[in-house]
Amino acid sequence: MRNVLIAALLAASSPAATLHAADAPPRPARLGLCAACHGETGQAQMPGAPNLAGQKLDYLRAALAQYRDGRRDVPLMRAALGPVSEADLDALARWYSAQAPKVQP
Repeated sequence: MRNVLIAALLAASSPAATLHAADAPPRPARLGLCAACHGETGQAQMPGAPNLAGQKLDYLRAALAQYRDGRRDVPLMRAALGPVSEADLDALARWYSAQAPKVQP
């Protein structure tokens, strides 16, 4: 019985099911303005702003670059991003993609 319990605990705590703090990306320096609308953990704080938690990393990185460069013509987003560097774009995309999306009821 004890061996079954240990096996069950090991299976439940597999690396695929657990995100360790060491695996989590650091909080981006530029997160503040993004968090005002999209929330620090990617859960939107205002109506109409999309949730970013758990979005695909490549999608977020590309979308942020398109807002910054004006290829996505959304003045609010372009103003919020300003002259953000590639490193800052990467940090923001990594942060939001690593956040757990909220489960909808």
